[in-house]
Amino acid sequence: MYLQKPWLKFYDSCVRHTLDYPDKPLSSLLTEVARKSPQQTAYIFYDKQSTYSELECQTNRFASALHGLGIKKGDRVAVMLPNCPQFVLSYYAIVKLGAIVVNTNPTYTERELLYQLNDAGVETLITFEDAVARIAAVKDKLSLRHVILTSILGNKPKLPDFACLCMDELIEGATGEAPPVEVNALEDVAVLQYTGGTTGVSKAVMLTHSNLVSNSIQMRERFAVLGIGMERVLTVLPLFHVYGMTCCMNMALISGGAMIMLPRFEAKEVLEMIRIHRPTYFPGVPTMYNALLNHPETQQYDLTVIPFYSSGAAPMPLELIEALNARLAGSKSVYAEGYGLSEASPVTHSNPVHNIRIGSIGLPYPDTECRIVDIETGKTDMPVGERGELVIKGPQVMKGYWNRPQETENSLRDGWLYTGDIATMDEDGYFYIVGRKKEMIIAGGFNIYPREVEEVLYELPQVQEAVVAGVPDKYRGESVKAYVVLKEGERLTEDEVITYCKGCLTSYKVPRSVEFRSELPKTNVGKLLRRVLIEEEKQRLSAAD
Repeated sequence: MYLQKPWLKFYDSCVRHTLDYPDKPLSSLLTEVARKSPQQTAYIFYDKQSTYSELECQTNRFASALHGLGIKKGDRVAVMLPNCPQFVLSYYAIVKLGAIVVNTNPTYTERELLYQLNDAGVETLITFEDAVARIAAVKDKLSLRHVILTSILGNKPKLPDFACLCMDELIEGATGEAPPVEVNALEDVAVLQYTGGTTGVSKAVMLTHSNLVSNSIQMRERFAVLGIGMERVLTVLPLFHVYGMTCCMNMALISGGAMIMLPRFEAKEVLEMIRIHRPTYFPGVPTMYNALLNHPETQQYDLTVIPFYSSGAAPMPLELIEALNARLAGSKSVYAEGYGLSEASPVTHSNPVHNIRIGSIGLPYPDTECRIVDIETGKTDMPVGERGELVIKGPQVMKGYWNRPQETENSLRDGWLYTGDIATMDEDGYFYIVGRKKEMIIAGGFNIYPREVEEVLYELPQVQEAVVAGVPDKYRGESVKAYVVLKEGERLTEDEVITYCKGCLTSYKVPRSVEFRSELPKTNVGKLLRRVLIEEEKQRLSAAD
């Protein structure tokens, strides 16, 4: 079944089954678009805009400045910035030198910074004024040779007491371009992308130049069906996250389009950007769509001006998909769910525009092989419709984990990436995620997939957000607990939630308890953090004992 690739017959007609992946460095995405479309807008950031010619020139100057500081091929350079022009500039300047970008969350605490920067062996950090106090507090425990500071609004930053360099001054003082660097696209690492750490300690995924170029080419092919060409990408997903990096930044560049950038997600501001700039593509996450659809002024905005919406990073609840599709009804706009993970650059699946199946992550990308294997050994292919672990092979799959050979060996087996996600495949080759291998709840010997319970919770009209976790239970081993955020002004009791679930789920899957909260913990990209809730429960029980 898997060798036959049943999904190929459901590809959109203009999407090829196999593609050419040139042996070229990641920096070529910028160089080529600057040559072909020099006057095309590269980004819009509030009242600032830049053409690709200007962006390429600035990037070359910054690469020259970094080279002058002694940064060379293989060096790790952390970029700790929100979405802003300086992020794009830094990212491409670093890879032009053959150095390695270490994407770093600008909201990280001192503890998180210490772990990541030391783990990656970072000696140069590019950051902004808001991070100065945190950097000052930990700099003596880091091996930083250079801290380069910028202001995201374009003003020259006030330099702190400890030694810092000003990004603007480095660029202004640079002459010429950095010397060319020979890059082996298949082997040389371009980015260290730390996993979200939702199921354990965050690890650095080694993404090569070829991984990232290949995934960008696959995305461009996927978008050919829309016939737009130069995408205008609403870029509110954080660029330091693998989803935003590829689906916003690299996607815009390879299509010769523009990024409409915002440094953070605020529903009203995003609605205004849609009205003013009319993007062609909005990659988001479920929590973003939830906020947009539930904003009190949402009906005043026309969401159909965007031809294509997509969602990833976490499963989109069916109720939310139906609400978005209701807003898009009668228009040519489409919503399609996809799937990816840091270890795959990240995208591996998406729904074909003309054959969307709600609830499915869609079909594998061109040149991407997928199988569903048994959870216990990972060796036996499961029959159609049966649950198992999703494993993937393709040009976008990572080289491995940074300095973690055992974890690499566990995740990469005979060229297959073991995702840790539990999935099914139907007879047509559409894939469906049903849960995480490590998040599966085992209550009284029964396996429970959190997503199945969460889908039921989202059917309650009062519920805005919901997540389910397995919490320690002396009798069952684990029991199901639901954490719920209600829509503004709505009321719901624990008994009402449990009673509704009893009508939809077999008894062992029904939540034993419900906790109402004003908000739920999330990753930087908006993915609900089940692990944090589980840890809170363990600490609560430990304190009670």
